[in-house]
Amino acid sequence: MKNILIFLLLLPILCYSTEKADPMHRVKIGDTAPDFTLNFTDGKTMKLSDLKGKVVMLQFTASWCPVCIREMPFIEEEIWQKNKENQDFFLAAVDLKEGREKIDSLIRKTGITYPVLFDPDGKIFNLFALEDAGVTRNVIIDQNGKVAYLTRLFDREEFDGMKKKIKELLENGN
Repeated sequence: MKNILIFLLLLPILCYSTEKADPMHRVKIGDTAPDFTLNFTDGKTMKLSDLKGKVVMLQFTASWCPVCIREMPFIEEEIWQKNKENQDFFLAAVDLKEGREKIDSLIRKTGITYPVLFDPDGKIFNLFALEDAGVTRNVIIDQNGKVAYLTRLFDREEFDGMKKKIKELLENGN
């Protein structure tokens, strides 16, 4: 009974906490983004460092992730469609531990047209987040290769902040 009373007293504190869950990022804003080789679904490859001078958005995703599937059409409409012609911008989804068939299904389900990269063993993901951390995260990298913005899950306010940061970087540099 005493434990129940303590729990009931603590419940309002737990419910109204404004702290977000630990996003389990390995990188933080201001860090140099770790370099890796991008493996596109069409077989092409490129190193992240080859994109220096561009604003880069990496969207970590997976076909089994409902939050990812919900977020992707917003990325398509509000970020990709507005910036895809901009030579100073690069966006790609990084699919965690899945093959071509799952990625193709994800593309069909979400209707996205931006590139999707393979991360078959999770090595790219683990450069940016702890191994047991969830997907549905975005990393914005500025023109100098520094992490400029990080998101976790799909929160409208955070998403709008990310869009604002991308716009700011593209208009003013970093």
